[in-house]
Amino acid sequence: MKQSDTYHYQVMRRAIETIDAAGDEPHTLADLATQMNMSPAHFQRLFSAWVGVSPKRYQQYLTLAHAKTLLRDRFTTLETAHAVGLSGSGRLHDLFVRWEAMSPGDYARDAADLTIRWGWFESHFGPALVMGTDRGICGLAFASEAGPDAAMEDLRSRWPKAVFIEDPEALQPWASAALGMTGETRLHMIGAPFQLKVWEALLTIPSGHVTTYSEIAQAIGSPRAVRAVGTAVGRNPVSWLIPCHRALRKSGALGGYHWGLPVKRAMLAWESARADVRHDNLQNRQNPAGR
Repeated sequence: MKQSDTYHYQVMRRAIETIDAAGDEPHTLADLATQMNMSPAHFQRLFSAWVGVSPKRYQQYLTLAHAKTLLRDRFTTLETAHAVGLSGSGRLHDLFVRWEAMSPGDYARDAADLTIRWGWFESHFGPALVMGTDRGICGLAFASEAGPDAAMEDLRSRWPKAVFIEDPEALQPWASAALGMTGETRLHMIGAPFQLKVWEALLTIPSGHVTTYSEIAQAIGSPRAVRAVGTAVGRNPVSWLIPCHRALRKSGALGGYHWGLPVKRAMLAWESARADVRHDNLQNRQNPAGR
């Protein structure tokens, strides 16, 4: 990730903290710019470059009420998503993802004799810990809330018998594709059969849309297993790529997020902004001025 992108994220993070502290009271552009130690024009330019929309509009995406708006306007019925071909083999976040699941036997052995390489990379959502086997990325954690030590311990504890080697160079192509949102990356999902079913269902939720835990339970054929689905969503080892941040409670509440609710809000806001920009661009192409 480019240094300028990292800087944009740091500005974004400070702005998110400022907005969170104020609750539902919106900040003016001038107020936010002052607190970011920037001129209003410079702050607006940086903010819009990172998100694609103005700070005022982005604040709307970050509020808890936005989750309810997403459920009303961009709720995805997973059965419909399957019917139209939105699956794990299709496009995700504007990049291609191929995934392969570990066999149940290998999972039961806690990934014994498996070599997992790891490295730290910058992302739109802060420092990202990427882990991968020779088949693809198996772990992706965000440390801006949890901290690097906790993120490392969390992922390593999932596969206690694996051999871990620091080797960011080996992961660079996959990590760049995953975090830079361009190109193709591979996933090597390591989990129990029920977890894999939940994670595959998450892959059918389009970017900029959300669904509910109960909808996921229905889609995998276990409508009464909502709590178990929530647990499996929380155990997703590849955050962002397997989009657990798109799962909400029926009430519209965000629910939990393993790497911190500010990260979840930022992810939903980032995707919502881009979805709106794509929609506006499409509308402009279909209805150009003067036609």
